[in-house]
Amino acid sequence: MSSPEKHLVELLAKECHITTQQVESAIQLLDDGNTVPFIARYRKHLTQSLDDTQLRLLDSKLIYFRELATRKVAILKAIDSQGKLTPTLKKQIEAIQDKVSLEHSYAPFKTSRVSKAKLAEEAGLTKLADALWQSPRQPLDKAASAYINVSKGFTDTDEVIEGALAIAVDKITQDLSLLALLKEHLYEQATLTSTVVKSKLNEAVKFKDYFDFDARLNRLPAHRVLAMLRGKSEGFLRLKINADPFQKDKKAYSYCQTIIAKHLNVYLAKDDHDSWHRRVIDATWRTKLLVSLEKQFLVQLKEQADGEAIEQFANNLSALLMAAPAGEKVTLGLDPGFRSGCKLAVVDKTGKLLNTATIYPHQPQLQTQQASQKLNQLIKQYNVELIAIGNGTASRESEQFIASILKNLNQDIQAISVSEAGASVYSASQLAADEFPELDVTLRGAVSIARRLQEPLSELVKIEAKAIGVGLYQHDVQQTLLANRLQAVVEDCVNKVGVDLNTASSCVLTHVAGLNAAIAKNIVAYREENGRFNSRQELNKVPRLGAKAFQQAAGFLTVTAGNNCLDETILHPEQYPLAEHLIKFNNQQLEQVILTSTLSTQFKLPAVANDARFENEANAKAAYQEVINVLSMTRRDPRSEFTTAKFDQSIQKINDLEVDMELQGVVTNVANFGAFVDLGVHQDGLVHISMLSERFVDDPHKIVKVGQIVNVKVMSVDVERKRIALTMKTIKQPSN
Repeated sequence: MSSPEKHLVELLAKECHITTQQVESAIQLLDDGNTVPFIARYRKHLTQSLDDTQLRLLDSKLIYFRELATRKVAILKAIDSQGKLTPTLKKQIEAIQDKVSLEHSYAPFKTSRVSKAKLAEEAGLTKLADALWQSPRQPLDKAASAYINVSKGFTDTDEVIEGALAIAVDKITQDLSLLALLKEHLYEQATLTSTVVKSKLNEAVKFKDYFDFDARLNRLPAHRVLAMLRGKSEGFLRLKINADPFQKDKKAYSYCQTIIAKHLNVYLAKDDHDSWHRRVIDATWRTKLLVSLEKQFLVQLKEQADGEAIEQFANNLSALLMAAPAGEKVTLGLDPGFRSGCKLAVVDKTGKLLNTATIYPHQPQLQTQQASQKLNQLIKQYNVELIAIGNGTASRESEQFIASILKNLNQDIQAISVSEAGASVYSASQLAADEFPELDVTLRGAVSIARRLQEPLSELVKIEAKAIGVGLYQHDVQQTLLANRLQAVVEDCVNKVGVDLNTASSCVLTHVAGLNAAIAKNIVAYREENGRFNSRQELNKVPRLGAKAFQQAAGFLTVTAGNNCLDETILHPEQYPLAEHLIKFNNQQLEQVILTSTLSTQFKLPAVANDARFENEANAKAAYQEVINVLSMTRRDPRSEFTTAKFDQSIQKINDLEVDMELQGVVTNVANFGAFVDLGVHQDGLVHISMLSERFVDDPHKIVKVGQIVNVKVMSVDVERKRIALTMKTIKQPSN
């Protein structure tokens, strides 16, 4: 392994908190075109059981550091072409580990920028700058007079002195070790201050918390950074780095100037105001480095905040996608509304649309009787088992209306509130138009609401992840990074659950490891033309689905009631010979083992000492044990059992809430400062991180997740600002 590759492996091992051997194996697998889900499930023996989360982190950092290395090569080449690449500078640039710092280190060397220092160098003032630095107390005018150069634009001693000053400042700003010292000091001591633009005081009310705000750079949470940066971009806030927050006299010299002087081996006396050293250091700090480092810190804070916010979004999305499905039940979806009415859609156990309707049970029409008759008709006609009610406008009123109808029916039908986030996006999408070309856009939303109760994962993958609404400041973060991360989450969730090859839509199939949109459509087209798949091997007949795609996808695509019952498990076809040999060795029948999962827990392992398929005996035993683990699974779906929250029907709006009320709700969003909970009042309450548990909580995701049912107590209600403060402390929680 070459030195750069060894360094990369060691760096990734440190960043991801895994061993160098795991990194080497994972890189080899990724470079060979294997997907993260495939590696996580079927190549555990090579990566020492790295899971999909660890592999995603490694993969993203691998891409980042490879791009960083490529950029370093280009920058070093550019600096070298200028004749300014010293061994020390090269070493310093090679040691940089982030893109922001790399670009700022290169900024002073960019040839496209015609700076004052460059013009002064071309006028021959470098010698003067060096002479003044060596003898800082000599008369400036006398020293500068010999360097007047009218043809180059330096027509008097003042311009010459300014030119020499620019050269001296430029030289210091190119010292990367000095920049590192200053950055370290600022990160530990400096604050980011935010003030309101006074002329926009009234318009900026939503940023009221940041009108006069400051916090240490190393203690700023992501949501505050993104909020302030949004305020700045909208022209309401001014942000500045305060390098000396403990210094009362704002005109005093900054401690950063002392750091610069010490680094340059210069002593600055307090009364030494006229020294050339003092002038150069003062100009370096105030006109160059303070401005440059402020920009750099804002970019880095944004980058860090983006990373945190995107990860929060990813965690919330994963929890939402992995929500428990209600299962195969005839479901009526209700998209509530006042003036436009409530849209109804009935779907069968497989999600196939049976009927639609629009009713007007609320104001202003208040056609309660007609609406009741229509609902009763649909429920009886299709033997409806579940009713999914969207949680938007008029949801609580609709819940009450449905409850009154169900009360008079002698049937066990549950009415459940369902998040309708993104339903309107799906309704207007091309996918929905292709699926329901004759259906009105508004009715498509009711179909989506019904289906997402039956099988949330299959329905939610049809909607762009960003539209599902489980992230904060999602429009402020880097959109490409966000899209890539969320796509990875969707892919991981789909592959964890697995996909029925004979019922899955092309939309779901697109997210299966190794497949893409084109192959997914080909699978559906093949199924429609040739009938159901009877085995995984039949995938090889699908156009454009090659050997690599089959290898990556096969284990995540199940076939029920097919030619080989192993196709119903999460075993990969490459594991079938092991499974068949293991079952035969234990004198059992394949079908009986699949039917009775407990049989395999008593299996004995065959002799594996000389098995040529494995590198060693340990790997062979691990491979057989993995087969036993899969065969003994009692539940193939990793999602939890389906449960629902019970909203207090007496609480309809925020005004109904009172302090000390104990209520049940559903977690709708989790941020680094706490969790938002839907209480059914059209305004989520906040359980601050300090109120999530009696013990210290450093990450809310360790306590709650999106979709979780929780019991809370109301601490305070601000009706005017629509803020509800909740606590989970000392409150007994339901068993989710």
